[in-house]
Amino acid sequence: MTATSRPPHETPLLDEAATAHLRAALTEIGYTVDQVLERIGEEGQDGLSRNITVPADMALTSGDALDDAIRLWLLQRPVPSGRLAEHLDLNALAAAGIVGFEADQLRAGVDIRPYGSPDDGASGWLVSDLTPGLDHQPVSMRGDYVLGASPASTTLAQLVMRTPVTSALDLGTGCGIQSLHLSRHAERVVATDLNPRALQLAELTAGLNDISLDLRLGSLYDPVPERFDLIVTNPPYVMSPPNTRRLVYREGGFVGDDLVRAVVEGAVDHLNPGGSLQVLGNWALTADQPWQERLADWAPDDADLWVLERERLGVHEYIEMWLTDAGLHQTLRWREAYQEWLDYFAELGITAVGMGWLVLTRSERDDPLRRFEDWPWAVQQPVGAAFARHQADLTTSRLPWPELAATRFTIADHVTEESTGAPGAAGPEHIVLRQGSGLRRAIDAGTALAAVLGACQGDLDLGSIIGAVAQLLEVDAEALRTELEPELRKAVLDGFLNP
Repeated sequence: MTATSRPPHETPLLDEAATAHLRAALTEIGYTVDQVLERIGEEGQDGLSRNITVPADMALTSGDALDDAIRLWLLQRPVPSGRLAEHLDLNALAAAGIVGFEADQLRAGVDIRPYGSPDDGASGWLVSDLTPGLDHQPVSMRGDYVLGASPASTTLAQLVMRTPVTSALDLGTGCGIQSLHLSRHAERVVATDLNPRALQLAELTAGLNDISLDLRLGSLYDPVPERFDLIVTNPPYVMSPPNTRRLVYREGGFVGDDLVRAVVEGAVDHLNPGGSLQVLGNWALTADQPWQERLADWAPDDADLWVLERERLGVHEYIEMWLTDAGLHQTLRWREAYQEWLDYFAELGITAVGMGWLVLTRSERDDPLRRFEDWPWAVQQPVGAAFARHQADLTTSRLPWPELAATRFTIADHVTEESTGAPGAAGPEHIVLRQGSGLRRAIDAGTALAAVLGACQGDLDLGSIIGAVAQLLEVDAEALRTELEPELRKAVLDGFLNP
């Protein structure tokens, strides 16, 4: 049974018995990911990815309760109440605002959407507000709108480290998607949000998936005095002007990127030693200071910070994206709002916006990591495993040389070697070692480095391998060690070698 605590002033949409009845009914009619996808077909799936419902609607020819559930919640079409009434307690759902009656038909009040995650088994249903703009219909989004699964939320779920932990915090839970994933590998999950409506919908998400959440109302770390092993968040990071009508799910009311800064700066006081914060967010780029220096200042002295910039947008691209997201692209307000954003960015000196991933770990090192990378290339999802091993790799890569040289390594089993060169040449011009998983890094290695890495099969220590390669190449072993040491340490740090 689900044991979800909630703010005492909040009333759940459905009680425990009604939630269990709904969960059983959704299962009974086949309203699950696999059956829905089979029913609407590839063209229907592709259409919904474009916010177009027509192909999916045309595929629904069975005339049963599953067709009606798909039309009701996914396509936002009115449906006759008769078939669904045989399975669902429509009066209870109507009282909760989950559906609404229009004569003898039903309309959806919220979105109940099948959700599948074969990577970790976090599959079930998500409850959110209705998807705006289906079939290009104009819509006015309520200020406390609760977003469902989005590219940002699913990306965060895939980059989160899935190492088993005792406690995890879902900071700004929204519809509860991250909590659904965290419940698979955390013994206790606390989920917070400053939007009471989000907590209501997240509670129903938890109930439908029969998971336990400790739900708390409040901003940032205010509701959580304790510490956690893992904190994950996709905060409302959009940098909009202060006079803009705010959408709580995307805008936090802070100046510039101060919200993301507050999340990073405040994390160390809420992390256990060795615990990590993972953020999907964005940050401002200004002409007066490199962005790496700005973000380095956010990290406490006893914490490692690793930032990967996945994308960079100019101010015009950024503004247009979020004005369109707010539904202003077909309104008279567009041009006026555009100028307000431009003036706001000019006032703050923002010249571009970086978007990506931040990982802060309370490592308590004397020499904490500050690593900033421009990484727009494709990664192998889920990429969380690469983040999970990073702390151990970092520790190994920083061992004193005598200890590192005495370590036996094996090259990671997902690494492949590629050789290229001119036809007929005596040897390859380039030897590239490439990862097949994680961040998919590559090393353009010379002959000596490729030979050392390739010889790491677990039977010889690193120092002995360098000595053997030096003898084979007829070069001085100490000189070769000095040449290769920085690259070998980086190979360890980047997960090419396993100790």
